[in-house]
Amino acid sequence: MNPKVDAFMSREKKWKQEFKELRRIILDCQLDEGLKWGQPCYSLDGKNIVLMHGFKEYCALLFIKGALLKDTKSLLIQQTENVQAGRQIRFTDVQEIAKMEKALKAYIQEAIKVERAGLKVALKKTSDYSMPEEFQGRLDESPALKAAFAALTPGRQRAYIYYFSQAKQSKTRESRVDKYIPKILDGMGLDD
Repeated sequence: MNPKVDAFMSREKKWKQEFKELRRIILDCQLDEGLKWGQPCYSLDGKNIVLMHGFKEYCALLFIKGALLKDTKSLLIQQTENVQAGRQIRFTDVQEIAKMEKALKAYIQEAIKVERAGLKVALKKTSDYSMPEEFQGRLDESPALKAAFAALTPGRQRAYIYYFSQAKQSKTRESRVDKYIPKILDGMGLDD
């Protein structure tokens, strides 16, 4: 048990009992415990396998490479259409977790096997996303912006492309692009 996770658990209010039960189940699977992204995270040889996190309506186990799991019990949920690798199992009460203990351990063991096998999720490349013409125009006009965007990580590039393209009107897309150009030029992501 990691003291940082102990501290996290002592601060948790809404999902305290659920997290306690999930923690016990995960630790039974012989994973290392840590805190990453502000959440209890469990790893094998330094590779993240699963983490616990809470939301307003539910708490969840997030399998880092959940897209590679067989999901024989149809428990895994893709949070949004743009999440490529991670999959969640959601809970609303501690009894639900207790009833699912055997299945949860099976999913965790499968996730461990996936990691040991070195399997990787085939992620979409930034070039697989369609670039909004309003942003493409600005990239074509400004070599500095084009270079700064190219220097961003692929995940940051995809986040910008997705955010810009979600606006239905061209005027809104242009406004979003204008607003975030300074962040791109500073090498920052959408949420940095």
